[in-house]
Amino acid sequence: MAKTKVIAVANQKGGVGKSTTVYNLGAGLAMNGKKVLLLDVDPQGDLTKMLGHRKPHDMPLTLGNVMNDIVAGVSGTEHPEIMHHYEGFDFVPGNRTLSAVEVGLVNAMCRETVLKQYVDRVKKDYDYVFLDCRPSLGMLVINALSAADYVLIPVQADYLAAEDMTELIGTVQSIQRQINPKLKIGGIFLTMANDTNFRKDIVNSVRENFGKRLPVMQTVIPATVRLAEISTADKSIFRHEPKGRAAETYRNLVKEVMDIGEKQRSKSTDLGR
Repeated sequence: MAKTKVIAVANQKGGVGKSTTVYNLGAGLAMNGKKVLLLDVDPQGDLTKMLGHRKPHDMPLTLGNVMNDIVAGVSGTEHPEIMHHYEGFDFVPGNRTLSAVEVGLVNAMCRETVLKQYVDRVKKDYDYVFLDCRPSLGMLVINALSAADYVLIPVQADYLAAEDMTELIGTVQSIQRQINPKLKIGGIFLTMANDTNFRKDIVNSVRENFGKRLPVMQTVIPATVRLAEISTADKSIFRHEPKGRAAETYRNLVKEVMDIGEKQRSKSTDLGR
């Protein structure tokens, strides 16, 4: 098996399609024969809900529990927290236990790398590990970026949302300099885009402002009712509307993600340069 790619999907702004993207990438890569693990690193548990567990806060074993065990120095060889999804990938659920974990990390040893310790234990069995981050730049997101090889940044097709990327990029640069020198931006991609000249202007603006030094992905995720329905459909877009436009765009995004580290290596350069 090739080296596992650990990819965080992050943006401090909520409602940009992070969980929807993680779900569809997991399903799409599994359809391509890849072994995939999804981690819900958001106390809201939105990804967990999408994967069919409507009451994540009632689940007895989640990512928060295993992170607490690592802080307490407890380690095991079995991983009952890893669940299998019927679309062919594995996942670790998340719930509000992660909020308590985040507070406790402030006083923990190696507080920025607790999640990395867990990822390093389980990633050997997978081609891809995705970390679905909460909409913030707090300690859980720092842990995710410290554990990741790449970060994908979904950005809503809106001028203000595009401008907000600057803060996240600054955080990525700080993580790279101080904690995780191998971290790279795998790609910025636009979501919730309408077929308007306004949308096209935003796409062009993002590519002009960031494309010279950062990889801006070609795929633009459309704003469709079918994607909005994913949160309660218990199925990825590939099963919900396999022949629709949204499924086609996510197939393209899956191909671009598979290229990360190969064709995009020249673009994913050292952010500190």
